[in-house]
Amino acid sequence: MGQGTQALRLARAGHSVTGLESDLRMLAAARQALGVEPEGIRERVRLIEGDGRETGVHFLPGSFDVVLCHGVLMYVQEPDGLLAGLARVLAPGGLLSLLVRNADALAMRPARAGDFGAAHAAFDTVTYTNRLGLTVRADRLESLTATLAGIAAPLHAWYGVRVFTDDVGNDEALPAPQDLERIIAAEDRAGRTEPYRRVAALLHLCGVRN
Repeated sequence: MGQGTQALRLARAGHSVTGLESDLRMLAAARQALGVEPEGIRERVRLIEGDGRETGVHFLPGSFDVVLCHGVLMYVQEPDGLLAGLARVLAPGGLLSLLVRNADALAMRPARAGDFGAAHAAFDTVTYTNRLGLTVRADRLESLTATLAGIAAPLHAWYGVRVFTDDVGNDEALPAPQDLERIIAAEDRAGRTEPYRRVAALLHLCGVRN
């Protein structure tokens, strides 16, 4: 769950949300952020200290209509067990939403930055150094498609994320509203369109539980 940014957005939109986080600092930040929300939002959020690879410890099968796993798989060396556990807690027809680094596009970021040595190296690996300086892993669409089929939550739809804007720094100021609207519209269209979505920095996969 991290510091709870997505969890709070969902709660504000009216959803009941359970957040699972093993890092005590992140959990404390999420609790602090939740503490200043109105009571109606606070009562819709449950925060649990725990590891996503041990969902069976915390939840019964079929407990949730939607499970979000965004920006997590890159930190898990062997993700199949985690994904199987997430699928297990989905109700029939429930949605498993994954946001992962695209292993088939790892050369794009260094190439755009002019580092062609790193771009050449990226063709032959599924690991990369993220903006925190950590060596983490990426996933391939074909491999995750097979995994989702094997855990009874086959791929329903997938999208590219950050096709054009992956090189924008986290601290850069937002453009003017009209320009931002154009950027988002272009990203949205590219993320749904071949061949652009294939070279997106991230992939958003949606599996549906049988």
